[in-house]
Amino acid sequence: MKLQHLNLCVTDITESQNFFENLFGFKTLARRGEATAVLNDDHGFTLVLSNPKAFGNEPPEYPKDFHVGFFVETPDEVDQMYRRLQEVAGIEIDSEPRNMRGGYTIYFRALDGILFEITYLDKAS
Repeated sequence: MKLQHLNLCVTDITESQNFFENLFGFKTLARRGEATAVLNDDHGFTLVLSNPKAFGNEPPEYPKDFHVGFFVETPDEVDQMYRRLQEVAGIEIDSEPRNMRGGYTIYFRALDGILFEITYLDKAS
């Protein structure tokens, strides 16, 4: 079984679409105004961004530790992302990249305070 898609609730579709395209290489497949955007990555994963307000609902308050995680192939990719994130407005970086739980990781908050994780896991250990 493979996870095929995920819907992430956000309050600004344009900002969120640009965030995932520019930082993570997603491509937009479809857009419906400020209501939804459908993005896809190079591995066939589909990310649906939806603005609950466009459907008459209030945005959810995600739990404190809810997060979106990405694995990268090398520790250098974590460091490169850290440097890129320092230049992007509206991103709160929790700390410098660090070794933890068998990986090399950074955490940061963006898009309405959602927690994001970028991790390299050493498959040899």
